[in-house]
This record gives sequence, structure tokens and C-alpha cells, in this order.
Amino acid sequence: MDILSQVKMSTVGGEGAAKIPMPPTFNDPLEQRAYIKHRLAAAFRLFAHYQFDDGLAGHITARDPIEPDTFWVNPVSLHFSMLRASDLVRLDHKGQLVEGNAFVNLAAFMIHSRIHARHQHIHSVAHAHSPQGRAWSAFGQPLQPLTQDGCVFFERHRVFSNFNGVVHQSEEGDAIADHLADGSIALILQNHGLLSVGKDVDSAVSLFVQLERACETQLMVQAAGHDFQPINPEVARKTRDFTGSELVVWGNYQPQYEMITRLHPDLFE
Repeated sequence: MDILSQVKMSTVGGEGAAKIPMPPTFNDPLEQRAYIKHRLAAAFRLFAHYQFDDGLAGHITARDPIEPDTFWVNPVSLHFSMLRASDLVRLDHKGQLVEGNAFVNLAAFMIHSRIHARHQHIHSVAHAHSPQGRAWSAFGQPLQPLTQDGCVFFERHRVFSNFNGVVHQSEEGDAIADHLADGSIALILQNHGLLSVGKDVDSAVSLFVQLERACETQLMVQAAGHDFQPINPEVARKTRDFTGSELVVWGNYQPQYEMITRLHPDLFE
């Protein structure tokens, strides 16, 4: 029995039974668009809360459900802690501003547009120069399965090693998109930062937070200067299949979303 079947069964039992949150479905595309924008605005507030923001760097995008060849993104120069749903702007894959009236970080377009254009199953992309991820990226190495949480990324992340400075060319965005062609859910951008992808905003952001923490764990373990024991591959795969399932990844974002929306109710404006 897969994890989704187990969770569905756990919601059965009549009145008083535990109700586990499940991803919503929509009949009204406009309602779905509003929902996505709220989740995206909350994601930026969460990144600020975790101090993943750094000047003009960092961007999270979400594919539009009505016009899927366009995506929502943050305007440049607006601090993540101040971003509201109404501040988001929408671009097409050619860089044309479809909705909104603010400038967008060029690197955000070059990276995210190429991923969205090349991978139709990816509906959200998160990228930032977070402290631990930026530090680990200097090693140019993949993470090892050191903990249960870190197993999410075992054999599902890659290192993008050809750093050529700030991403200003579509060819560089294409090269990053190519590194996701094998189904990877995250990239360590060498000498740059981290990037995660998902089927929705909740999943991409959940994975980014876990990736940053996995980098922190790896740095702490290596800094201890003692021998450490990675999880063996068979157990790492078994753990990944559970903790890395779509429903668990999505579910990991829900407490964080509840926390940040209570702290910042104005993000819905």
C-alpha cells in the first residue's frame, strides 16, 4: 500500500476521526489562480523569516493555471518580508510582462522561464542564495545521506558545476534546465546557491527548506572533524520513497504556511 492510500484510509472513520490536510482541487480556474498567488506570497514571507533573502538575489515562481505558458514571480527590489499577493507579476516564456507593472530580476527570468518551458510537470521553482546552501555550494559536491531528512535528496539532486557568473543568457538557463531532465528535484548551483522544483509552490518551497537544512547538517558534520557514517544506499532509498513522496513533501509545508500566514496576514492583500 502506498503512502497516499494509507493517508486516505486514516481520514475514514466518521465523526471525530483525524482529518489530515490534502492538496485542494479546483473547479474555478480563477479561484485556483488566487490560491496559487497566496501560496507564493506566503513562500516569500517564509524565505524572509528563515533569512534566505539577500539583496536582489532569490526568486520563486509558480506556473499560471489559466495560461500555463506564463508564470508568477516577485518584482525586483521588493523585500521578501513585504511582498503581498497583489505585488506579484506575470511573465511569459519570452520575457513579456503579461500582468503587473514592476521590473523582474533578469536572472529570475533566464533561469525560471527555461525550466518552466522545458519541464511541463514542474509548476514551481525556488532559488535563493541561502547561507548554508551558498556555503556548501563552494564544495561542488552532492550531499550525502547523513540523516533521515536528508534522504529526500538521495539520488534525486545534482550539482550544476559550470558557474559563469550571474545568469544573463538563456543558454545558461537551458543548461540548468537540462540538469533537471533526469527527474531531479533539486540542484546545488556551484559557487552560487540552491534550487528546488515541485508540482506546486508548497512542494518546491518545502524541498528548498529541507535542502538548506541538509546543507547545514553536512557542513556541521564535516566541521566536527571525525569519521561519520552515511546511511547505506538501500536504506536511504527506502527512506526517500517515504519522506520524498509527493504527499509528504507537500504536507511538510503546511505547518510552515499556517505559521507564516498568522504572523503576516497582510500577505493576502
